[in-house]
Amino acid sequence: MKFCQYITTCRSPVGMLTLASDGEHLTGLWLENQKYFGSTLAPDATEQNLPVFAQAIDWLDRYFRGEAPAMTLPLAPEGSAFRQAVWDILRHIPYGETMTYGQIAAQLQQQTGKHISAQAVGGAVGHNPISILIPCHRVLGADGSLTGYAGGLHAKAQLLTLEGARFRT
Repeated sequence: MKFCQYITTCRSPVGMLTLASDGEHLTGLWLENQKYFGSTLAPDATEQNLPVFAQAIDWLDRYFRGEAPAMTLPLAPEGSAFRQAVWDILRHIPYGETMTYGQIAAQLQQQTGKHISAQAVGGAVGHNPISILIPCHRVLGADGSLTGYAGGLHAKAQLLTLEGARFRT
């Protein structure tokens, strides 16, 4: 596992965010007190002003103003092949729309021909190291309700409300 060498922070409507980079790619974005916070950070990661951080903060500013900015950032999340496959599906959930864990499992099963459980998908979604940009907040329970979010259900509800997405509380 490669560890991130550089970090920066920024304020947002959902609290302080910590961003991580390998120098070229964004490798982490965590909400303050998020479960698995900093899971790919090196113990000696240093604060640094990098172009990728400026791009990410600009993207986040536009997002929190209610825009649906295009994804042009270089992302490099660390994770197993299974987690990468789940995160790839997350990247394709359109702004303001949602999917269920079961729908993601069914899509993976169709792609691989292997049985995939919604619980396994939930584990991969929960370990997403690049919150918001890889929109794990757009994943709901089978009945359309808010379920698990490493950044907290309140933050998940805020993000979905900002996007105008429909969900059950």
